[in-house]
Amino acid sequence: MALRPLSPHPNPTRLLFVCYGNIIRSPLAESMFRQLAADAGLADKYRVDSAGTSGLFDGEPPDPRISRLAAAHGLKLDHRSRGVTPEDYENFDMILAMDSRNLADLLALAPSPPGRAQVRLLREFDPLGGVDASVPDPVHSGPEAFEMTYTVIERSVRGLLEALERPQG
Repeated sequence: MALRPLSPHPNPTRLLFVCYGNIIRSPLAESMFRQLAADAGLADKYRVDSAGTSGLFDGEPPDPRISRLAAAHGLKLDHRSRGVTPEDYENFDMILAMDSRNLADLLALAPSPPGRAQVRLLREFDPLGGVDASVPDPVHSGPEAFEMTYTVIERSVRGLLEALERPQG
């Protein structure tokens, strides 16, 4: 008798990472969270995606500068940009904004009070962040700013995974 593979987690936690254009910060956070969860043996416990509040770059790949930086850190960004939809508030358990502007846009787009309750800033989970801290947007900056954004997202995503895995009670 052949062994059957383990079934996926019956109720995965669904996370949506959101920035303005969905070409730098949110696809990086999506990929990084996916990799951290896989490394911890928790890949089937989470479903992740990313989107943008603007829809400006729908269908576009991530910015080449963040793709190169991610690859240098062993991550592959294979996402295509998309805009946030009203269905996202039904399809995700937590929607994580990269900055206060994204947060305000997401709250305005939310179709109901329960939808607004799902929206949080990613840096709430950064031990060096805080309730109002934003992930810096390096779009008009040089390589140092991209590296700093990578570091901030990495701390925040690690903190998020730790918070989600912390026993409740």
